[in-house]
Amino acid sequence: MRAAVKLFSERGYYSTTIQSIAREAGISVGLVYQYFREKDDLLYLSLKDVLETYEREIPQALEGVTHPLERLRVAIRTYCRVVDRLRAATVLTYRSTKSLRPERRRYIMDGETRTNRLLEGCLRECVAEGFMHPVNGPLLVYQYVHFAHAWALKRWAFKRRYTLESYVREGFKLLVDPFLTAKGRRVRR
Repeated sequence: MRAAVKLFSERGYYSTTIQSIAREAGISVGLVYQYFREKDDLLYLSLKDVLETYEREIPQALEGVTHPLERLRVAIRTYCRVVDRLRAATVLTYRSTKSLRPERRRYIMDGETRTNRLLEGCLRECVAEGFMHPVNGPLLVYQYVHFAHAWALKRWAFKRRYTLESYVREGFKLLVDPFLTAKGRRVRR
């Protein structure tokens, strides 16, 4: 799957063949077909893996974190760290989701919605506890998602100016801090 993500990202989905994936992975074409019926399977499983990583790692990172504002920051930071680790697959998600069969495309969109709900739950807690002003939660959550994905999509522009951690801190200044109430501004970071 790593070989497929690499080649899909470099060459595009339609220009990549099963033969080139096998060659990149250092295995036979027959072995690829033993596990995957078609190229669409490789793309689908690669994208599904990214979504499942968010769904697994964000809740794990939130375990034991009780303060609503810290939970939101941990969730966003974790999302960004997953994007950083899976940059090629994140870019591939933008470029190639439309190449999937409709039912698989729907599953990927549903997975994105589930991940967004994790972030939205953290945001709702902040508002409910009075740490943030009431906001359009779904819209702001998509800003968090786009911010995280921009780390992969625009890495060429950001890598000279920011480490991942400084990028995330700057994101908090833009996407969390402006919405804080007086109570939220008193919370240590």
